Amino acid sequence: MRLSERARDLPESGIRKFFELAEARDDVISLGVGEPDFSAPWAARTAAIDSLERGKTSYTSNRGMAALRERIADHHQRYDQSYDPASEILVTTGASEAVDLAFRALVDPGDTVAVHEPTYISYGPGIELAGGERLTVPTRAADDFALTRSSLEAAGAADADLLVLCYPNNPTGATMTDEELAEVAAFCRENDLRVIADEIYAALTYGTDHASIANQPEMRERTVVVNGFSKAYAMTGLRLGYALGPTDAIDAMNRIHQYTMLSAPTTPQYAAIEALDRCDDEVAEMVDEYNRRRRLVVSRFNEMGLDTFEPGGAFYAFPDCGGDDEAFAEELLEAQGVAVVPGSVFGAGAEGHLRVSYATSMRELKEATDRIATFVENR
Repeated sequence: MRLSERARDLPESGIRKFFELAEARDDVISLGVGEPDFSAPWAARTAAIDSLERGKTSYTSNRGMAALRERIADHHQRYDQSYDPASEILVTTGASEAVDLAFRALVDPGDTVAVHEPTYISYGPGIELAGGERLTVPTRAADDFALTRSSLEAAGAADADLLVLCYPNNPTGATMTDEELAEVAAFCRENDLRVIADEIYAALTYGTDHASIANQPEMRERTVVVNGFSKAYAMTGLRLGYALGPTDAIDAMNRIHQYTMLSAPTTPQYAAIEALDRCDDEVAEMVDEYNRRRRLVVSRFNEMGLDTFEPGGAFYAFPDCGGDDEAFAEELLEAQGVAVVPGSVFGAGAEGHLRVSYATSMRELKEATDRIATFVENR
């Protein structure tokens, strides 16, 4: 069958290659997956089951159940954000759909979209599928991978139409403070950039509160915020996300959504209402556990001589392996059966690093870091 040029040109995911290598062996400890090792809170699962038993399997409103959008609006008050559930919130099939809708709603063919790297691998293909052109803005290990005004200026982002911002960051675990975001926000206002802020890891920060660029002066009206239930509530397989933004942007995203997805899946929406109503304690317990693991992993890598900055959010460490990250990852998998993801998969500035997920048990993390230490000693 003849394929479209866009489909033919779309690259395979670099992460998937390492998953497949790991799956070919049965003795592998995988630190490569960006997925919580917890189950969704029991109350959320019970709500999902109950909705099925009561036969609630119909479509919902295109925008998502009104009760859920009201809960989402209430939830975001904790981030000092206020959105109208009727017109400024759209429930989507995972945060990934929200990002895709934002690209298709905000990007015209030929538009330039600035993306800081290293970052999540889906933004580039999403921009290209929307007809845009990606402008890479490298971030630096010396800045703990925070985006700076000087990086934006050096990359020529003043001529861009849109900026994609992903903090807490996948793959580095970097976060940004209000003061750091103020510089970026000023740059966006001065150069009339709109922003898609992927904040899916907002609930997973350690020692500091999450900071959002949408809270900066005059940024709410030029920012679409993306979030969801996959990471904070360990509901990855239930595929439920949402977008918050100005009415015109959410209206446009919903027009695309209603022709492609119709509505987000119904069962997870019931689970999400319960998660927002009753599961704060479970989220806090998961955050505490991730924080324990984070301290262990960062400490162990630094002891090995693999320089690792302290990540402030998400559940990834980003050690510097001191050379060819792809060769390091392949040899580590072969020699010690530990799967990590080469940093270069995530773009400019990530070469020589590894993405290490600590969303796995302490027992496995201790065993994995022991194996990595042996590998480093013998390499």
